[in-house]
Amino acid sequence: MKERLIFHVDVNNAFLSWTAVLLLKQGYKIDIRKIPAIIGGSESERRGIVLAKSPVAKKYGVKTAETIYQAKKKCPNLKVFPPNYRWYYEQSKRLFEYLSKYSPVLEKFSIDECFIDMTGTNYLYKDYYQLAMKIKEEVKENFGFTVNVGIGNNKLCAKMASDFEKPDKVHTLLKDEIEKKLWPLNVGDLFMVGKRTTEELNKLNIFTIKDLAMASDKILERQFKNQARYLKEAAWGIDNTRVEPRSSKTTSISTTETLIHDYTDEEKLKEILFRQTEDVTRELRKQKQYAKTVAVIYKNNNFRNYSAQSKLSHPTNSTKEIYKLVIEIFNKSYKKDPIRLIGVRLADLQETKERQLTLFEENAMEEEKEEEIQKTIDDINQKFGKSIVAPASLKIIGNPKSKRNLKD
Repeated sequence: MKERLIFHVDVNNAFLSWTAVLLLKQGYKIDIRKIPAIIGGSESERRGIVLAKSPVAKKYGVKTAETIYQAKKKCPNLKVFPPNYRWYYEQSKRLFEYLSKYSPVLEKFSIDECFIDMTGTNYLYKDYYQLAMKIKEEVKENFGFTVNVGIGNNKLCAKMASDFEKPDKVHTLLKDEIEKKLWPLNVGDLFMVGKRTTEELNKLNIFTIKDLAMASDKILERQFKNQARYLKEAAWGIDNTRVEPRSSKTTSISTTETLIHDYTDEEKLKEILFRQTEDVTRELRKQKQYAKTVAVIYKNNNFRNYSAQSKLSHPTNSTKEIYKLVIEIFNKSYKKDPIRLIGVRLADLQETKERQLTLFEENAMEEEKEEEIQKTIDDINQKFGKSIVAPASLKIIGNPKSKRNLKD
């Protein structure tokens, strides 16, 4: 059996870096990565939050997820720039398309990071560290932003390696490096171990990852129940999950996003679900497929996964129809808990949209008309390289009070 080899590629400070690239393309004279700057999540400075910060702003004590008002008190000359999610998704797509030339087995982990399974490619690449360096330098040269590349024998170790030191670095965490590189770290640095879990581990005198690796299984099981097995295996660098690529014809399509902080704001969550619905339905139409089942996926701040799904009355690839059901599912299933990851999954995919005929043929005609409009929108967006057009009615589904157009 061939030894697995996984790359994890992570964009450094994605939202701020991608905004900097766009501003420079538009003729802005200053690289905002080199000045006190933030990406702010709202037009209102008192209610808005910091989504991303420059290294210079960080030196002033500016923190992600604090209010812009608080950030400006620390740094009065702070420059605030709004997020541009459509541009971010375009940059993400371009990056992943570029990376897929090195291996077709690529899994998008979030908008700014992915796993690449390089197992069995040793006949193509003799030195994986040098390959990672080449990828890093090519991204910088061709795209104008930097990435970290982590190399490991599984996804966990590759992810941990990419976080060792930033920015613009390549790191390894191979199985023979676990004790030297992983164990000395604080237990809170372990992937998927949050603040609350860290506090509980510290109460058990577990402060480093080595402490966790050596801890009693019984004590961990008593304190953490089902989470105990993950904690112990992760401390030993064990992870058997596969890199799951999206094939050209799939039985399901999904996208998830690890949020920059825990969200409870339902309108913000609906906005994220809207972008995700656009993403998966565009892919659905590209594959000439139709979905019958729609699901909303959650992971809360306690790492508890849950989801809910429902079936459409007939298979469709309409963004409007699917988003309408996404919102219905969300309204019924969201438990008002802080959410750290959210996503949309389409399943029961098929290549025809057979539906039972009814007396209301105008509904079918209306659907055909909408499909033509959606096809035109897809063609325009593909031609110009980004999602610049979307029907305004879609946003109103998630927020009936909203009268805004979706165009940035």
